[in-house]
Amino acid sequence: MSGSRFAGAWDGARWVRVRATILAVLLGVGLCVVLGRAIHLQIVQQDKLGTLARDQYIRTVELSPHRGDILDRDGNTLASSVEVESIFVDPGLLARDPAELRDGVERVGRAAGLSREKLRALQSRSAQPGSRFVWVRRKSSPAIVAKVRALGLPGVGFVKESRRFYPQKELASQILGFVGADGHGLEGLERSLDDDLRGQGAQVAGLRDARGNALLAEAAVPMEERTGASVTLTIDRTIQYAAEKALSKAVEKANAEAGSAVVLDPSTGEVLAMVSMPTFNPNVIPGAKGRAAVRNRAVTDAFEPGSTMKVFVLAGALDRKAIRKDQSFDCEKGRWKIGKHVIHDTHPYPALTPPDILRVSSNVCSGKVAMALGNERLAQVYRDFGFGTRGGIELPGESPGLMRPFKGEIGLVTASFGQGPIMASSLQIASGYAAIANGGTRMKPWIVRSVVDPNGAVIRRGEPEVAGQAISPATAKEIARWLENVVLDGTAGKAAIDGYRVAGKTGTAQKVDASIGRYGKGRLASFAGFVPAEDPKLAIVVMIDEPKEGSVYGGQIAAPVFREIAEAALKSRGIPPSLPLLAKADEKNKTAAKGAKPEPKKPTPRDDPAEGWVSEEDAPGDGDQVLVPDVRGLFARAALRKLGDAKLGASLEGSGKVVSQRPPAGSIVERGSQVAIALEPL
Repeated sequence: MSGSRFAGAWDGARWVRVRATILAVLLGVGLCVVLGRAIHLQIVQQDKLGTLARDQYIRTVELSPHRGDILDRDGNTLASSVEVESIFVDPGLLARDPAELRDGVERVGRAAGLSREKLRALQSRSAQPGSRFVWVRRKSSPAIVAKVRALGLPGVGFVKESRRFYPQKELASQILGFVGADGHGLEGLERSLDDDLRGQGAQVAGLRDARGNALLAEAAVPMEERTGASVTLTIDRTIQYAAEKALSKAVEKANAEAGSAVVLDPSTGEVLAMVSMPTFNPNVIPGAKGRAAVRNRAVTDAFEPGSTMKVFVLAGALDRKAIRKDQSFDCEKGRWKIGKHVIHDTHPYPALTPPDILRVSSNVCSGKVAMALGNERLAQVYRDFGFGTRGGIELPGESPGLMRPFKGEIGLVTASFGQGPIMASSLQIASGYAAIANGGTRMKPWIVRSVVDPNGAVIRRGEPEVAGQAISPATAKEIARWLENVVLDGTAGKAAIDGYRVAGKTGTAQKVDASIGRYGKGRLASFAGFVPAEDPKLAIVVMIDEPKEGSVYGGQIAAPVFREIAEAALKSRGIPPSLPLLAKADEKNKTAAKGAKPEPKKPTPRDDPAEGWVSEEDAPGDGDQVLVPDVRGLFARAALRKLGDAKLGASLEGSGKVVSQRPPAGSIVERGSQVAIALEPL
């Protein structure tokens, strides 16, 4: 019996051991399974699971760089960047059910002010399988952000981005251009200097809980790491504003298609102002219909400039001794037949000397001067003044203009007055006149003064650069005097500025009508000049494209714009007048000439809306005798200058415009004689 009990006890102990062994094996197997699973999860699937976890709780958003500022020459801000919030949505956190997701996305889109088309696109992107990040609206206004945030929906997030802001609105808009939603410059300097301005992008990690609520909205990103370089321009904000205002008013009044204006410093080539009309507000990216206003016409558009080109022909011919300044040219009585073509002047001019060719703007005699130069030399003259090639300004889309071979006599002649085979931009014409103003030395036009990084280190600095010597200083001085006479007694009277000596030339060009393949009714009116004539500080070009109301002539609609721009620029730059102001003329003999019977008034270029009028004093006097010029219709200053050029003195009676003179025009008198001129107020 005791053996039986011992055997039963042994069997029970063995069963316990078996069960323990089985349990241990099961535990070991389970442990191995857990360990294997852990190894699989932690090692084999580490990257995959880590990515899933990060996708669940962390959102990485690419932030656009913080663009550097653009400033004018005096440090006034023209373009800057501000921090604004962009709205995005995580569809996986917003809703699981497709219907709920569609409803949630619609609520967000409507609160964000999306159009119906953009809302549909948002719903389509959000419904894509695996979609975890979709932009709703980038760089939104504070009001829109507040509306979306008030919804309190999960999966809707906000991140700060840099938005471009143009505080001056339309001012210098075509120069500046604008920036796209991705932070890249699309037009103007924003485009050409994009690498300097853009800076570096950054990534922001947002930590969220399972419902998509933000726990850490934005990682710290030092602003200096994202900020691009700042750019300072040669532009003067005051002159730019005056130019835009004057040109806009003229274009609107004339119901013109477009217009452009350029203001240069002749001695350095700096662009002080550059205007194109129509214009736009770069704070609002223009659509397809507004793209025409984005074009910087002063740089990109080449056109047949007309009579403003005559000055280069005469300057080149005089400098190369192809003509003499006292040489007489037969103007064919205003009608010159070349093959099947006829060159017209506005009046039947007799023989004219080069100064008078410029003063009355004779097409026929300009053609005669061009023939004295010849094809090759005229082409070289234009090249020396910078035509037919890009000047290298920092703005995108610069046109080289056009200078085709001058085919036959007609090609050479029409090129002499800016039609046919020659085309140029407003910037090129301004650069050419600036060369004359600068003693014949042509400076490269430039608009960027400096590029400076966020730490204040200068990346590069603009400097004046000589582009070439177009004509000699002596020739430039002589041509400047001829251009002065165009304003004093020629086609450009409306460019005159009280107290300042002005030199310039009008232009009125025919435009080709593409529908008929030849010149049509359209005209292009222009004026180019510089001031003060004796020490030029400003070279200005104004172009008005296809004026439809009122006058179409450059002397009538472009010259007044020049005057308005120049007056503002002279004041802004602190350039004092060099002549007595007419308002301060002696008033003591105001009524002396009222009893005098005025002689019949003769037409002068100042009174004629077209370009050109022939004066009666075509032949100089001999020896000590001189011919009395006609000064009727001129202001006192212009009359005194004209009499002085003829070696005559003057006695003034009254103020205003000359209404009579004694001796009369055409009389032959002794050199140094006094001419009594009577003036009356306007």
